[in-house]
Amino acid sequence: MNQNHPAFPPTLPRAARRFAAEAAGQGRFVDHYLAFLLAQASYRISEEFHAQVRAAGLTVTEWRVLSSLLGSEGETIGRLAYLTITKQPTLSKLVHRLERDGLVQRTREEDDRRQTRVRLTEHGTTLAQRLCDLALRHQESVLAPLTHEQATALLDTLQVLMGTPDIPTDVSWDDGEPAEG
Repeated sequence: MNQNHPAFPPTLPRAARRFAAEAAGQGRFVDHYLAFLLAQASYRISEEFHAQVRAAGLTVTEWRVLSSLLGSEGETIGRLAYLTITKQPTLSKLVHRLERDGLVQRTREEDDRRQTRVRLTEHGTTLAQRLCDLALRHQESVLAPLTHEQATALLDTLQVLMGTPDIPTDVSWDDGEPAEG
């Protein structure tokens, strides 16, 4: 396989170009392409659970907000946008609806009145905990074909790839991309 193929730009590290070239020689490129495999796995795994979220009367983004707040002392709108992979203006409207429904409350930060912190209410905590329990059961069923060691390695590897647990506090998703400010 030609490693100078346009699908494998020279800016890619040599090992990545070699892997991509070898993978492309083994059938469809996407069958060995990490981003595609992660997206497919995420969609297939999430879709099963998202049916339970919708049955609880929430959208997927509302679920992401509630689950991101569970166990937290609250998050700023910018950080919540980052955690939920949602544009900040969209998230602001959604948080307003969740507040109206009694699931979250917004408060101003003491040290910076421009910052809004979002927290779960008691009702929101109860709903989020119930859905998180369902999510963990779903995760167990998804990981059931793996050994404990394989499941742990998979989760650890994904965290390494994501760069977690450090999540930037100064990003927003206004234009769909993380940006400073």
